[in-house]
Amino acid sequence: MTKRTSAKYKLDRRMGENIWGRPKSPVNKREYGPGQHGQRRKGKMSDFGIQLRAKQKLKGYYGDVTEKQFKKNYFEASRMKGDTGQNLIGLLERRLDAVVYRAKFAPTIFSARQIVSHGHIYVNGVKCNIASRLVKPGDEITLGKKAQEMALVMEAQSLAERDIPDYIAPDGAAKITYTRVPTLDEVPYPVKMEPNLVVEFYSR
Repeated sequence: MTKRTSAKYKLDRRMGENIWGRPKSPVNKREYGPGQHGQRRKGKMSDFGIQLRAKQKLKGYYGDVTEKQFKKNYFEASRMKGDTGQNLIGLLERRLDAVVYRAKFAPTIFSARQIVSHGHIYVNGVKCNIASRLVKPGDEITLGKKAQEMALVMEAQSLAERDIPDYIAPDGAAKITYTRVPTLDEVPYPVKMEPNLVVEFYSR
């Protein structure tokens, strides 16, 4: 399991955006970056800087996926038919931890990864603890009985700030079916994601 080594809200402040749409985000109060130099006026970004920022934002949104995993997703997306940026979003949205998060089984992407790695998630009736596993359309994802009583799961299901997207079909409170791979427009990002800039970054 990938462990996040820095405070997750620092990413919000570094980007100057509330990337998960959480009400507790410090960006809601302070739009400048973290640290003693955070309030300095920012200069104009280079094309490389803009592309890097887009990559860090997308990578961070999915729980700070490792560079190795993220790059692997990019190369896989580039080998697929169609638009590489759209393919990349599709692959990221098929990650088991992302599906658990979208299903509102967890309040954050980080807790979704933890629930998966602790063995609380079943894919088609079989326990799976690999957060990066790619879910296929038609797969059924079920929350284990012990997890259904966890406080963070109950918190997630009561969150008003996000809804379950159309490509995930709930069957009660503890089971969903992943119906299809979404397009960029269908993914409920709280901020604008630019996978085209990520493609430019890696194809330099």
